[in-house]
This record gives sequence, C-alpha cells and structure tokens, in this order.
Amino acid sequence: MPLVRLLALLLVAGAIAPSPNAPAAEPAAPAPFVHPGLLHTQADLDRMRQRVKAGEEPWKSGFEMLRRDGQSRADWKLRGPFEVVTRASQNSPGNSQMVVDGNAAYQNALMWCVTGDEKYARKATEILDAWAKTLRKMDGRDVQLSAGLNGFKYVNAAELMRYTYPAWPRENVARVEHMLRDVVLPPIQDFATFANGNWDAGCLATMMSIGIFCDDRSLFDRAVDYYRHGAGNGRLTHYVINEAGQCQESGRDQQHTQLGLALLAEACETAWHQGVDLYAEADNRLLKGFEYTAKYNLGNDVPFVPDVDTTGKYRHQKIATEGRGTLRPIYEMVWNHYQNRRGIPAPFTKQAADQLRPEGGAWTGDHPGFGTLLFTLPAKTLPN
Repeated sequence: MPLVRLLALLLVAGAIAPSPNAPAAEPAAPAPFVHPGLLHTQADLDRMRQRVKAGEEPWKSGFEMLRRDGQSRADWKLRGPFEVVTRASQNSPGNSQMVVDGNAAYQNALMWCVTGDEKYARKATEILDAWAKTLRKMDGRDVQLSAGLNGFKYVNAAELMRYTYPAWPRENVARVEHMLRDVVLPPIQDFATFANGNWDAGCLATMMSIGIFCDDRSLFDRAVDYYRHGAGNGRLTHYVINEAGQCQESGRDQQHTQLGLALLAEACETAWHQGVDLYAEADNRLLKGFEYTAKYNLGNDVPFVPDVDTTGKYRHQKIATEGRGTLRPIYEMVWNHYQNRRGIPAPFTKQAADQLRPEGGAWTGDHPGFGTLLFTLPAKTLPN
C-alpha cells in the first residue's frame, strides 16, 4: 500500500476512534412509569370489564364475589377519617376504621373500572379525599404494619382513580400524594428489620407503589433493591429460606406465612407491570415458597429444617400446624403468572386456587383477594 494512502487511513482511524479523555456516554434515562401500573394495568381493567360484560367464567363468578362484598357498596358509610391512626393493640384508635375504609376505597374503585357506574367512582374518591384531608400521623408499636397494609389499599385505589376518572380534581390527587409521602411513607421508609418477614414485605410493596404513584423512581428502586438484597426477613431469600420453599414464618403459623408470601407477590406483580421481573429472582424462589406452603396446607408432608431468622429472635424447630388447611385468597395471581404467563408448572398453587375459586376478600383485608376476577388470564392470548 502506498505510504501516503496508509497515512491517510491512519489519520481517519484516529479521527473516529474515541479519545481516552472523552466523557462517557450518559446512561439512558429509565422509561416512564406505566399508569395505571400497580396491581392493575389498563389492559387488566379492560380484560375484566369485557369478560364480565360477556358473562364469561370464571370472571363472572369472580365479579359476583366482589359485587356482593359489603365493602364494595357505593353507599358505604365512612368509619373515619381520623387525624391520628394508632396500631399498638386491639381496638387502637383509628386503625380498624382506616382498614375498612381503605378496603371500600379500593373495592369501589374496582367496581367503577369494571361496571363504568359513576356512583362507585364518587364513593372511592370520597373516601380518598376524606382521609387525605384529615390524616396527619400514624403511630403505635405496630405502625409499620398499619402503614404498610393500609397504605397499599389507599395507593392502589388512588392509582386507579387518577388514571380512569378524569373528574377527580387534580388538587385532590395532590392531597393524596401528600398523605402518602408525608404520613404513610415515614413509618415504612426503613422497612421493619426487627420483625417477622411479613412486616418487611408490606413495607416494600407499599413503598414501591407509592414510588410509582408519585413518579418517584428512587422509592421504586429502593423497594426493588430491598426485595433482592435487604437486611431483614422480608428479603426474598430471607423469607423463602431454601430451595425446598420453606418460609421464615413456616414454623410460626400458616396464616402469617401465607400473608408474607402474598405481600411479596404483590410487590412482584407491581414490579412486573413496570418491566421488572421479581417473580424470577433466585430461580423463581417465590414460586417455591408458594408450592411448599400450598402443598402443606393441602394436607401433604413437606421437609422442614430448624431455622433462626435474621434477627435471632425467631427460632423454629418444626413446621407449624396452627392454621393448617385454612387457605388465604392469595393463589390465583401467582398461579396465573407462573403457569399462564410463563409456562412454569405450579401444581400445588393451582390446587389451592381451585379450592378457593372464585376467590373472595381476604381476612380483614390484609391483602387484596378477589383474585379470580382480578388476575385470571385467558390462556389462549397469554403474552410471554
């Protein structure tokens, strides 16, 4: 090759090669949050509405469970609001009232989305507005549970109404944002590393949801990180402690074990709608927890290893029989995700879902029920 041409090629190559001192390219900005995008997306709402209108099963029966529930009524009489909500013992001031009003707000929001009847929209926003105007503080020994469990219902109701009901005034939406950020979030912002894992799980699911509702990426990311790497019992691999699926609370009782799994699943479903697959973490560890727990509560034997939790306070030598056989309505969502969305078998989870179908409301509303209506996916059109 002639020397002149070689020098020219070298000069060109130098001109297009990156300089060692050139600044690194800026990372791509994260995609905007999907709205509505907590437990339910617009596609989910459309599916429910269309299937119920057509009278298709199992959505029809699932909707009847929601419609007949007393907290789904558009003439619901508010039990609150309260300026201070305390959860420290039974009959703590304001907590039980916040629980049932939150259930009513969420269930009326669902009724509005499925039926299109505005009376339900008015009731859902009435409840949200009343509590947002009044609530100033959450406290008590069990405040993380109160803020986590109650906050999840209020933020899900608010997300649905914000993006499906344009008549809800923007200033009222802003007031709900303020309540969630300044009253609900502070008790859960450091999770609950001192407690059983269902506490942590409630904190992270609600923090994640507030992050989406408030378009606060840092809150969402913090909750996702805690699910993966957190110090407390609510981290996935600290709650489902081994590959067999044994859970941190399996030796405590079956009610709390199912609650903890349900709350982790809520976080997974919410994150899934934002393009983050927490269901698959640690080789589908969450499914192993569901399968183990469903299998045991369906009357089968499961292995158990003595366990000490992350705090050192909770030590279990054998699996708990308390609550065995009493299934919570937590299985439809998880079975539909693994089996129907992903094609991963979940036989015991399916058996539990079959026993409960159609799912009704959860005990005291600690987690959303009604999964037959809310989460059943039509198998012939499932995405990967």
